[in-house]
Amino acid sequence: MATSLSVNLNKVALLRNQRDVGYPDVLEAARTVIAAGAHGITVHPRPDERHIRRRDVTQLARLLETEAPAGIEFNIEGNPCPDFLELVGRVRPDQATLVPDAPEASTSDAGWNLAREAGRLAPIIRDLKAQGIRVSLFVDADTDAVLRARDVGADRVELYTGPYAHAFGGPDQAAVLARYVAAAEAARDCGLGLNAGHDLTRANLPTLRRAMPWLAEVSIGHALIADALWLGLDATVRAYLAALRD
Repeated sequence: MATSLSVNLNKVALLRNQRDVGYPDVLEAARTVIAAGAHGITVHPRPDERHIRRRDVTQLARLLETEAPAGIEFNIEGNPCPDFLELVGRVRPDQATLVPDAPEASTSDAGWNLAREAGRLAPIIRDLKAQGIRVSLFVDADTDAVLRARDVGADRVELYTGPYAHAFGGPDQAAVLARYVAAAEAARDCGLGLNAGHDLTRANLPTLRRAMPWLAEVSIGHALIADALWLGLDATVRAYLAALRD
C-alpha cells in the first residue's frame, strides 16, 4: 500500500509569528504542499498559540473544503483538553491525533501511558468517533501500548519515531527498528491503522517505510520545513514523496 504524506505546518506558523507582517502565509504553504502532491495537512495547535493559531485551523479547514482536491486530509494533533476538543468538534477534521504533551512542552516526546489514561481517553474517543472523526493515539513503539489503544477504541496509532530517528545510522539501529516493526505488526494484526511521526527525515524515512510497508501515513514538519530552506517547499515535498517510494 502507498503511504500518505501529511505535512505539518507548525514551523511555517512559528516563523510567521516572529514578526507582525503576516508572512510566511500558512494558507499559501498549504496550497504549495498540496500542489506538490502531499496527501494531507497536519497542525498541532497549542494553548499559547506560539505557532498554529485557532484562526489558522479554521482557515485551513475552509481551504481544504473549498479549494483542495478530493481526498486531501486534515489532521489536528493535540492534548485533548476542553479547548482542543471544542476546536476539533467545530472544525471536524478527517483525523484527530491525541498526544499527551503538557502545554509547556516544546514538542511531543513520548506516547500515552494507556494503563493510566485509558479511563479518561475512552469517552473522548467515543465522542470524536461519533462526530465522524478518525482517532489516532500517539504511542511508543510498544506492543502493549498498541493493544491498549485498540481496547480504548482508537482507529489508528501513531508510533512516536523519535527513538528510531536518534538510533538511525548507529549501532543500535537494527535493535530499535525491530521494536518498531513488532509494534507495527501488533497494530496490523489487531486491526488498527498505522501512522508514524517525529524526527523523520529524507534519510531515515525509506528504511522505516521498507520495514513496515503497510504504514498508512507519516506526518512530517520540522525536517521538511528545514529542508525547504535549501530546496524550496515544492521540491522538498516531492523529495519526501520520493523517499516514501524508495
